[in-house]
Amino acid sequence: METIFSYCLTEPGSGSDAAALRTRADRTNEGWRLNGTKAFISGGGYSDAYIAMVRTGTSGPRGISAVIVENGSSGLSFGSLEDKMGWRAQPTTQVQFDDCLVPADNLLGEEGRGFAYAMAGLDGGRLNISAGALGGAQAALDATMAYMGQRTAFGQSLDRFQALQFRLAEMETALQSARIFLRQAAWKLDQQAPDATKFCAMAKLLVTDRAFEVANQCLQLHGGYGYLADYGIEKIVRDLRVHQILEGTNEIMRLIVSRAMLAERG
Repeated sequence: METIFSYCLTEPGSGSDAAALRTRADRTNEGWRLNGTKAFISGGGYSDAYIAMVRTGTSGPRGISAVIVENGSSGLSFGSLEDKMGWRAQPTTQVQFDDCLVPADNLLGEEGRGFAYAMAGLDGGRLNISAGALGGAQAALDATMAYMGQRTAFGQSLDRFQALQFRLAEMETALQSARIFLRQAAWKLDQQAPDATKFCAMAKLLVTDRAFEVANQCLQLHGGYGYLADYGIEKIVRDLRVHQILEGTNEIMRLIVSRAMLAERG
Protein backbone atom coordinates (compact mmCIF):
# COMPACT_ATOMS: atom_id res chain seq x y z
CA MET A 1 0.00 0.00 0.00
CA GLU A 2 2.88 2.38 -0.64
CA THR A 3 1.25 3.63 -3.85
CA ILE A 4 -2.52 4.00 -4.21
CA PHE A 5 -3.81 3.60 -7.79
CA SER A 6 -7.14 4.54 -9.32
CA TYR A 7 -8.58 2.54 -12.23
CA CYS A 8 -9.76 4.82 -15.04
CA LEU A 9 -11.96 3.05 -17.59
CA THR A 10 -15.43 4.64 -17.57
CA GLU A 11 -16.04 7.88 -19.48
CA PRO A 12 -19.00 10.29 -19.54
CA GLY A 13 -20.17 8.75 -22.83
CA SER A 14 -19.05 5.14 -22.40
CA GLY A 15 -19.75 3.02 -19.36
CA SER A 16 -20.81 -0.54 -20.09
CA ASP A 17 -19.68 -0.06 -23.72
CA ALA A 18 -16.07 0.34 -22.65
CA ALA A 19 -14.72 -0.41 -26.13
CA ALA A 20 -16.25 2.88 -27.31
CA LEU A 21 -13.99 5.02 -25.10
CA ARG A 22 -12.60 8.19 -26.66
CA THR A 23 -9.74 9.34 -24.44
CA ARG A 24 -6.70 9.42 -26.71
CA ALA A 25 -2.98 9.03 -26.18
CA ASP A 26 -0.80 10.28 -29.02
CA ARG A 27 2.91 9.58 -29.32
CA THR A 28 5.43 12.34 -28.65
CA ASN A 29 9.22 12.33 -28.73
CA GLU A 30 9.21 11.82 -24.96
CA GLY A 31 6.23 9.48 -24.56
CA TRP A 32 2.48 10.08 -24.75
CA ARG A 33 0.11 13.06 -24.79
CA LEU A 34 -3.33 12.28 -23.29
CA ASN A 35 -6.59 14.10 -23.95
CA GLY A 36 -9.99 13.12 -22.61
CA THR A 37 -12.13 12.65 -19.52
CA LYS A 38 -12.76 9.71 -17.21
CA ALA A 39 -15.90 9.62 -15.05
CA PHE A 40 -16.90 8.08 -11.69
CA ILE A 41 -13.27 7.48 -10.73
CA SER A 42 -12.88 6.15 -7.20
CA GLY A 43 -10.04 7.94 -5.45
CA GLY A 44 -9.99 10.79 -7.97
CA GLY A 45 -7.82 13.59 -6.60
CA TYR A 46 -6.60 11.35 -3.78
CA SER A 47 -4.65 8.53 -5.44
CA ASP A 48 -0.92 8.56 -6.14
CA ALA A 49 -1.33 7.35 -9.73
CA TYR A 50 -4.03 6.56 -12.29
CA ILE A 51 -4.18 3.55 -14.63
CA ALA A 52 -5.95 5.02 -17.64
CA MET A 53 -7.39 3.06 -20.55
CA VAL A 54 -6.73 5.23 -23.60
CA ARG A 55 -7.05 4.93 -27.34
CA THR A 56 -3.65 4.68 -29.02
CA GLY A 57 -4.87 3.08 -32.24
CA THR A 58 -7.98 2.67 -34.35
CA SER A 59 -11.58 2.28 -33.15
CA GLY A 60 -12.63 -0.86 -31.31
CA PRO A 61 -11.06 -2.86 -28.49
CA ARG A 62 -7.72 -3.48 -30.24
CA GLY A 63 -6.91 0.22 -30.34
CA ILE A 64 -6.88 0.60 -26.54
CA SER A 65 -3.78 0.69 -24.35
CA ALA A 66 -3.16 1.13 -20.62
CA VAL A 67 -1.06 4.05 -19.39
CA ILE A 68 0.04 5.01 -15.87
CA VAL A 69 -0.43 8.70 -15.07
CA GLU A 70 1.27 9.82 -11.88
CA ASN A 71 -0.37 12.42 -9.66
CA GLY A 72 1.08 15.85 -10.35
CA SER A 73 1.59 15.18 -14.06
CA SER A 74 1.26 18.23 -16.29
CA GLY A 75 -2.26 18.39 -17.75
CA LEU A 76 -3.85 16.13 -15.12
CA SER A 77 -6.78 17.66 -13.23
CA PHE A 78 -9.91 16.59 -11.37
CA GLY A 79 -13.56 17.53 -11.20
CA SER A 80 -15.33 18.42 -8.00
CA LEU A 81 -16.31 15.65 -5.59
CA GLU A 82 -19.46 13.85 -6.73
CA ASP A 83 -22.41 14.17 -4.34
CA LYS A 84 -23.42 10.52 -4.15
CA MET A 85 -26.33 8.59 -2.69
CA GLY A 86 -23.97 6.17 -0.97
CA TRP A 87 -20.26 5.38 -0.65
CA ARG A 88 -19.92 8.92 0.68
CA ALA A 89 -16.72 8.11 2.57
CA GLN A 90 -14.88 7.51 -0.70
CA PRO A 91 -13.86 10.42 -2.99
CA THR A 92 -15.26 10.07 -6.51
CA THR A 93 -14.48 12.60 -9.26
CA GLN A 94 -13.95 13.03 -12.95
CA VAL A 95 -10.32 12.74 -14.06
CA GLN A 96 -9.36 15.13 -16.85
CA PHE A 97 -6.42 14.87 -19.26
CA ASP A 98 -5.61 18.09 -21.15
CA ASP A 99 -2.43 17.60 -23.18
CA CYS A 100 -1.29 15.48 -20.25
CA LEU A 101 2.29 14.32 -20.83
CA VAL A 102 3.53 10.96 -19.55
CA PRO A 103 6.86 9.18 -20.21
CA ALA A 104 7.05 6.34 -22.74
CA ASP A 105 7.92 3.92 -19.93
CA ASN A 106 4.48 4.54 -18.39
CA LEU A 107 2.83 2.35 -21.02
CA LEU A 108 1.51 -0.63 -19.06
CA GLY A 109 2.21 -3.94 -20.80
CA GLU A 110 1.87 -4.02 -24.57
CA GLU A 111 0.34 -1.36 -26.78
CA GLY A 112 -3.13 -2.37 -27.96
CA ARG A 113 -3.66 -4.80 -25.07
CA GLY A 114 -5.32 -2.36 -22.68
CA PHE A 115 -8.86 -3.56 -23.27
CA ALA A 116 -7.82 -7.16 -22.64
CA TYR A 117 -6.14 -6.11 -19.39
CA ALA A 118 -9.25 -4.18 -18.36
CA MET A 119 -11.57 -7.10 -19.04
CA ALA A 120 -9.28 -9.57 -17.27
CA GLY A 121 -9.33 -7.40 -14.16
CA LEU A 122 -13.10 -7.17 -14.13
CA ASP A 123 -13.66 -10.82 -13.16
CA GLY A 124 -11.87 -10.38 -9.86
CA GLY A 125 -13.39 -6.93 -9.41
CA ARG A 126 -16.87 -8.39 -9.70
CA LEU A 127 -16.10 -10.89 -6.97
CA ASN A 128 -14.77 -8.11 -4.75
CA ILE A 129 -17.91 -6.04 -5.27
CA SER A 130 -20.02 -9.11 -4.50
CA ALA A 131 -18.10 -9.89 -1.32
CA GLY A 132 -18.48 -6.29 -0.13
CA ALA A 133 -22.22 -6.41 -0.79
CA LEU A 134 -22.51 -9.71 1.06
CA GLY A 135 -20.65 -8.32 4.06
CA GLY A 136 -22.87 -5.26 4.21
CA ALA A 137 -26.04 -7.34 4.02
CA GLN A 138 -24.76 -9.69 6.72
CA ALA A 139 -24.03 -6.73 8.99
CA ALA A 140 -27.58 -5.46 8.39
CA LEU A 141 -29.05 -8.86 9.22
CA ASP A 142 -26.96 -9.19 12.39
CA ALA A 143 -28.09 -5.74 13.54
CA THR A 144 -31.70 -6.60 12.74
CA MET A 145 -31.56 -9.80 14.77
CA ALA A 146 -30.31 -7.82 17.77
CA TYR A 147 -32.96 -5.12 17.27
CA MET A 148 -35.81 -7.62 17.00
CA GLY A 149 -34.75 -9.26 20.24
CA GLN A 150 -34.96 -5.91 22.08
CA ARG A 151 -37.93 -4.17 20.45
CA THR A 152 -41.34 -5.18 21.81
CA ALA A 153 -44.83 -4.90 20.36
CA PHE A 154 -48.12 -6.24 21.67
CA GLY A 155 -46.38 -7.57 24.76
CA GLN A 156 -43.57 -9.57 23.18
CA SER A 157 -40.30 -9.01 21.31
CA LEU A 158 -40.47 -8.80 17.52
CA ASP A 159 -38.52 -12.02 17.09
CA ARG A 160 -41.43 -13.94 18.70
CA PHE A 161 -43.80 -13.21 15.79
CA GLN A 162 -43.87 -16.11 13.35
CA ALA A 163 -44.43 -13.92 10.30
CA LEU A 164 -41.22 -12.03 11.09
CA GLN A 165 -39.37 -15.25 11.89
CA PHE A 166 -40.20 -16.44 8.36
CA ARG A 167 -38.64 -13.26 6.96
CA LEU A 168 -35.48 -13.93 8.93
CA ALA A 169 -35.34 -17.46 7.56
CA GLU A 170 -35.70 -16.20 3.99
CA MET A 171 -32.93 -13.62 4.44
CA GLU A 172 -30.58 -16.15 6.03
CA THR A 173 -31.21 -18.58 3.16
CA ALA A 174 -30.60 -15.85 0.59
CA LEU A 175 -27.26 -14.84 2.11
CA GLN A 176 -26.00 -18.36 2.71
CA SER A 177 -26.81 -19.49 -0.84
CA ALA A 178 -25.23 -16.32 -2.25
CA ARG A 179 -22.10 -16.91 -0.15
CA ILE A 180 -21.70 -20.47 -1.47
CA PHE A 181 -22.17 -19.36 -5.06
CA LEU A 182 -19.65 -16.54 -4.62
CA ARG A 183 -17.05 -18.95 -3.27
CA GLN A 184 -17.62 -21.30 -6.19
CA ALA A 185 -17.03 -18.45 -8.65
CA ALA A 186 -13.87 -17.41 -6.77
CA TRP A 187 -12.62 -21.01 -6.94
CA LYS A 188 -13.21 -21.11 -10.69
CA LEU A 189 -11.28 -17.86 -11.14
CA ASP A 190 -8.40 -19.21 -9.03
CA GLN A 191 -8.37 -22.39 -11.13
CA GLN A 192 -8.55 -20.38 -14.38
CA ALA A 193 -11.54 -22.45 -15.43
CA PRO A 194 -12.80 -21.82 -18.99
CA ASP A 195 -16.19 -20.72 -17.65
CA ALA A 196 -14.80 -18.49 -14.87
CA THR A 197 -15.97 -15.26 -16.52
CA LYS A 198 -19.53 -16.57 -16.76
CA PHE A 199 -19.53 -17.64 -13.12
CA CYS A 200 -18.07 -14.33 -11.95
CA ALA A 201 -20.84 -12.51 -13.83
CA MET A 202 -23.51 -14.82 -12.38
CA ALA A 203 -22.12 -14.35 -8.88
CA LYS A 204 -22.07 -10.58 -9.23
CA LEU A 205 -25.65 -10.58 -10.49
CA LEU A 206 -26.99 -12.95 -7.83
CA VAL A 207 -25.05 -11.72 -4.80
CA THR A 208 -25.54 -7.97 -5.29
CA ASP A 209 -29.26 -8.37 -5.99
CA ARG A 210 -29.80 -10.61 -2.96
CA ALA A 211 -27.65 -8.41 -0.72
CA PHE A 212 -29.60 -5.27 -1.55
CA GLU A 213 -32.92 -7.07 -1.07
CA VAL A 214 -31.84 -8.34 2.35
CA ALA A 215 -30.58 -4.92 3.47
CA ASN A 216 -33.83 -3.33 2.31
CA GLN A 217 -35.85 -5.93 4.25
CA CYS A 218 -33.72 -5.23 7.32
CA LEU A 219 -34.63 -1.57 7.06
CA GLN A 220 -38.30 -2.55 6.87
CA LEU A 221 -38.02 -4.71 9.99
CA HIS A 222 -36.60 -1.74 11.87
CA GLY A 223 -39.76 0.20 11.05
CA GLY A 224 -39.40 3.97 11.29
CA TYR A 225 -36.11 3.62 13.15
CA GLY A 226 -34.56 1.97 10.09
CA TYR A 227 -35.07 5.20 8.19
CA LEU A 228 -33.03 7.17 10.72
CA ALA A 229 -29.27 7.51 10.52
CA ASP A 230 -28.88 6.54 14.19
CA TYR A 231 -29.28 2.80 13.53
CA GLY A 232 -26.96 2.58 10.50
CA ILE A 233 -29.30 0.46 8.37
CA GLU A 234 -30.24 3.25 5.97
CA LYS A 235 -26.52 3.78 5.25
CA ILE A 236 -26.06 0.13 4.36
CA VAL A 237 -29.06 0.28 2.02
CA ARG A 238 -27.66 3.39 0.30
CA ASP A 239 -24.18 1.92 0.05
CA LEU A 240 -25.29 -1.45 -1.34
CA ARG A 241 -27.48 0.01 -4.06
CA VAL A 242 -24.50 0.93 -6.23
CA HIS A 243 -23.11 -2.63 -6.11
CA GLN A 244 -25.75 -3.54 -8.70
CA ILE A 245 -24.13 -0.96 -11.01
CA LEU A 246 -20.38 -1.16 -10.28
CA GLU A 247 -18.00 -3.32 -12.34
CA GLY A 248 -20.66 -3.64 -15.04
CA THR A 249 -24.37 -3.24 -14.41
CA ASN A 250 -26.39 -6.33 -13.59
CA GLU A 251 -28.06 -5.97 -16.99
CA ILE A 252 -24.61 -6.39 -18.56
CA MET A 253 -24.04 -9.43 -16.32
CA ARG A 254 -27.14 -11.01 -17.85
CA LEU A 255 -25.74 -10.28 -21.30
CA ILE A 256 -22.38 -11.89 -20.45
CA VAL A 257 -24.06 -15.00 -19.02
CA SER A 258 -26.47 -15.47 -21.91
CA ARG A 259 -23.70 -15.02 -24.51
CA ALA A 260 -21.56 -17.60 -22.71
CA MET A 261 -24.47 -20.05 -22.63
CA LEU A 262 -25.05 -19.64 -26.35
CA ALA A 263 -21.32 -20.03 -27.09
CA GLU A 264 -21.21 -23.23 -25.04
CA ARG A 265 -24.12 -24.60 -27.04
CA GLY A 266 -22.13 -23.95 -30.21
